[in-house]
Amino acid sequence: MRIVSRLDRRRFLQSAGATGIVAASGLAMPRLSRAASRPSFTHGVQSGDVDATSGMAWVRADRPARIDFEWATTESFTDPTRLAGIDATPASDLAVKRLLTDLPSDQTIFWRAMATDLTDSNAGSDWIVGRFRTAPTQKRDISFAWSGDTVGQGWGIDEDRGGMKAYAAMNNHDVDFFIHSGDTIYADGPLKETVELEDGTVWKNIVTPEKSKVAETLDEFRGQWKYNLLDKNVQAFNAAAPTFFQWDDHEVVNNWSSSKDLSEDERYSVKDVMLLASRSGVAFHEMTPIRYVPEEPGRIYRTIHYGPLLDIFFLDLRSYRGPNSDNLQTEPTHASDMMGARQIAWLKDALSKSNATWKVIASDMPIGLLVKDGDRWEAVANGDNGDAKGREMEFAEVLRFIKQEGILNTVWLTADVHYTAAHHYSPDRAAFQDFEPFWEFVSGPIHAGTFGPGELDMTFGPEVRFVKAPEDGKANLPPSAGLQFFGLVEIDGASEAMTVRLMDADDQELWSTTLEPQTRA
Repeated sequence: MRIVSRLDRRRFLQSAGATGIVAASGLAMPRLSRAASRPSFTHGVQSGDVDATSGMAWVRADRPARIDFEWATTESFTDPTRLAGIDATPASDLAVKRLLTDLPSDQTIFWRAMATDLTDSNAGSDWIVGRFRTAPTQKRDISFAWSGDTVGQGWGIDEDRGGMKAYAAMNNHDVDFFIHSGDTIYADGPLKETVELEDGTVWKNIVTPEKSKVAETLDEFRGQWKYNLLDKNVQAFNAAAPTFFQWDDHEVVNNWSSSKDLSEDERYSVKDVMLLASRSGVAFHEMTPIRYVPEEPGRIYRTIHYGPLLDIFFLDLRSYRGPNSDNLQTEPTHASDMMGARQIAWLKDALSKSNATWKVIASDMPIGLLVKDGDRWEAVANGDNGDAKGREMEFAEVLRFIKQEGILNTVWLTADVHYTAAHHYSPDRAAFQDFEPFWEFVSGPIHAGTFGPGELDMTFGPEVRFVKAPEDGKANLPPSAGLQFFGLVEIDGASEAMTVRLMDADDQELWSTTLEPQTRA
């Protein structure tokens, strides 16, 4: 068995980019069809939630079809492992995903899918191919990217400007995976066909029926995902690397919680936010390669073990929160919930059991940045710069636990605020001091309006070490302004040091730091 080389990967990506789907070499021709046309795949491939022995594969057909999957360790699919087929039906909008299991560790896995029309067994599609690399069981170099915020604030796919260019920039790096930190779609962000820019040029969006209004029905939420998957850069990246998804607010509606009131929002005929959230959740799990958790099929918080050097803990700060409020509660109640008791218990247990050198906590919202929701607070911080109150109490509990249990090398990655920054937190600067210093790195948007920078609350003693955001208070700058961001993380297999780089859509490094791993005395 061999690991794909960079040359192999470049050839693979060129094939993906040229055709929209990747045809493996040396394959048998598809079955001839007696139907007027053969099935096809509509939105490329997606992979996700990869560990040492398994990974998710996703495709969507253009009609009801039986989807057959195979995987192999060579691009030629010599001696592939064939899997039982799965039916793509209208019940899941013709999307299917399959967990590939019993895979060899630390190996490039090529997988492919073929669709057979359920009404004509002789009507078979071409193969479509994806790839990912399984996690190692021994120490080796690891690299991954993270960002958030895709197709927000009216900025969709402008093909004349190259589409979602930051995805193409990420694709220049041989990353093991990409963490999408939330705002994966903008269900509340309809697109216009044209937007006049300050420089006198015109931004020209591709617009689909579902993206021309706010999402309310299940099909409209599905349409938000299908829109993003039209972009050639997104499809090419998805064919070459897996994405680990979490969500935030715009998957439903801006700043949603149980206190969200849509009664005066004339765009919505459906006023029940929790009904919208339910429909969004169904679409999220149908349209992404996220694993199902048997005990809670809609759950998003989870752990992915990526070898002896890295564990990733994905938070969900949206599904279990109480209402947005003044965020100044002094005793824990539902009003101060953000993670919720069960998720906190999971996080503590998972962190305490982790043997990985680095523990990355993927948070869909930053800890110390102030994020308003009218006269209420949307994120963790509350602006009083004092001891932990409201939602800060949950984070104080987690940070205290990390210190008390001697859990080393925790790093927080986040997005949400539409600019990039590096924050260092220290008890020496903090009102709440029962924790060890840690870093929080912020990235995004990857393709949305740019805002910021925001103000910091000093409860946990954050300090800005780097920031890149619009100048002169400008807001909602288009992707063409050049302020689109993603982050790169590289862990050295020998030294175990972690290097974090903050990048822009032109693939320029803006800032970096190298963190040496701590060890127990």
